[in-house]
Amino acid sequence: MRPMRSMLYIPANSPGMLQHAPIFGCDSILIDLEDAIAYTEKDSARVMASWFLREFDFKDLFVTVRLNGADTEFFKKDIETIIPCRPHAVRLPKCNSEADVLLADEKIGEAEEKCGMARGTVQLHAMVETALGLENAFRIASACPRVTALTLGGQDFTADMGIQKTRGGRELFYARSRIVAAAHAAGVASFDTVWTDLNDPEGLYNESKEIVELGFTGKACIHPGQIPTIHKAFMPEMAELRKALRVVEAAEAAEREGKGVISVGGKMVDAPIVARSAHLLALAELYGIEREAL
Repeated sequence: MRPMRSMLYIPANSPGMLQHAPIFGCDSILIDLEDAIAYTEKDSARVMASWFLREFDFKDLFVTVRLNGADTEFFKKDIETIIPCRPHAVRLPKCNSEADVLLADEKIGEAEEKCGMARGTVQLHAMVETALGLENAFRIASACPRVTALTLGGQDFTADMGIQKTRGGRELFYARSRIVAAAHAAGVASFDTVWTDLNDPEGLYNESKEIVELGFTGKACIHPGQIPTIHKAFMPEMAELRKALRVVEAAEAAEREGKGVISVGGKMVDAPIVARSAHLLALAELYGIEREAL
């Protein structure tokens, strides 16, 4: 799977944005049925989302749909309507425990079987938005094979904590570190929360660089204009790419020769470093940097 540096939120009742999604330049989109949609518009938004999923060509975008929470009256209908449309993934908000994930997994599986799909076809991105969810982050991320990403809902998390989100983001440092470590331990992707100030691209860049350094694989955004800034933050340094290429080439040579040990520059290299290096080279391709140029 190609790296997903950027995930653009698009309200499900915004046909203009959905129609232009393939030209925004993001790696993935998140069609939102939850916070972006008023209670009185939930049904019509769901219908519009299902139409676009069935009829519109999103090109090579990875398409996720954020469902309404399992504790709402809309959850059941969201599952019944959206799953048959085969989005790549659905995002489950307010995951507080593995039980929340397992309930969603079962309901999604029932919907998949009902329309002739194999169980597990639609991936699940679990969203942590409370202190309780943060404490259970690893158990949420590893609850079932359907979970392929863990994501931080920063606005709701700070509200749950009774604190304010600041420009520097110090109040989210522990939460971000916990999320990215839990995701890495579970072997899934990790997505950071949105930057809400559209008039502060410098703040967005600084925050994006910080979450890249923490190990996040992607960041959500709320406006197409934020996409280039996020992508700039995720661009690897050339020296880092050259080192990654040496690691990957050594791993490929070891596989061809049937060796179980990988050595680069006289130092042993383990599987996580190989995986990280491969990820960096995949990122490089998104910036038009080919192996031959390194």
